[in-house]
Amino acid sequence: MTDNDHFHLATLSDEQADQFLQDGFIRLNSAFPRELADEGRAIMWRDIPFDAHDPTTWAKPVVRLPGYAGGPFERAANTPLLHAALDRLVGKGRWVPPGGLGTFPVRFPHPEDSGDQGWHVDASFPSEDGDPDEEEDFSTWRVNVTSRDRGLLMLFLFSDVGEDDAPTRIRVGSHVDMARFLEPAGEAGMSDMDLDEIGSGRPVALATGQAGTVYLCHPFLVHAAQSHRGANPRFMAQQCLYLREQYQLHREDGAYSVVEMSIRQALSDGPR
Repeated sequence: MTDNDHFHLATLSDEQADQFLQDGFIRLNSAFPRELADEGRAIMWRDIPFDAHDPTTWAKPVVRLPGYAGGPFERAANTPLLHAALDRLVGKGRWVPPGGLGTFPVRFPHPEDSGDQGWHVDASFPSEDGDPDEEEDFSTWRVNVTSRDRGLLMLFLFSDVGEDDAPTRIRVGSHVDMARFLEPAGEAGMSDMDLDEIGSGRPVALATGQAGTVYLCHPFLVHAAQSHRGANPRFMAQQCLYLREQYQLHREDGAYSVVEMSIRQALSDGPR
C-alpha cells in the first residue's frame, strides 16, 4: 500500500465513534499528506516577521495568522478520510466543506507568557443585542447547548508537535460537563465564561502528532494553549466546522449524529 492509498480509505470505525462519545475527540493520523503541511508552512513563513532560520529573531511567543483559503489549506481540509469522518460525526449533508483553514496561532519558544492560556471553549455566534455599526467584539460571542453554528473544533497539525512544542491541552471528557453547564441557559446560551473548574478533575491529553495529524473535537471540549518549551515553531490551524443544518436534540426520525448523541447522553445521565 502506498502513502496515497491511505487517503482513500474513507472509514471511521465504530470504536472511533465510541471514543468520540466518551472522550470528546478523536485523533486521525495522516489525515492529510505531509507535503501539504510543508507547502502550507512555506506560505505562512512569508507572513511571519521573523527569520525561519534564525531563532534569535523569534521575538514573540505567538504570531496569529488569520487563516488561508484555497491551495494546500483547502486540500488538507478535504481529504476523503476527513470527509468520511465528518459525515459520521456530524451527519452526511449537514456540514459545509472548508474552503481553507485558520486561524493559525504559530507558537515559538519564548520566555514571555503568551497571555492566552486559559481553559475555554470556542464561542460560535454573536450576541443578539450587539450594535451592528460597531466593530465586532468577539468577547460577547456565545455558546449554547445545541452548539449553534459550530459543528466541531478541528486542530490541523502543520508541523510535528511533541510534548514540548506547545501542544493544545485537552480535558478528556469535558464535553459532558460543558453540556450540563450550558443546559440551563437554553437557546440563548452563554458568553464570557470562567471555565477553570469545568472538567478540572478529568485527565489532560496533549494534541501531539506528526504533521498531517488532525484532531476532531466536540465543540464543547474544554481546551487550553500552553507555552512552547521545544526548539521548532508549532504550526497548527484552529478550524471551525460550519453547519449546513443545525444540531437538533429532538429528531422525530431518530437520525442523530454522533455529536447530537453525545449531548443527549450528557443531559440524560445527569450530574455526576
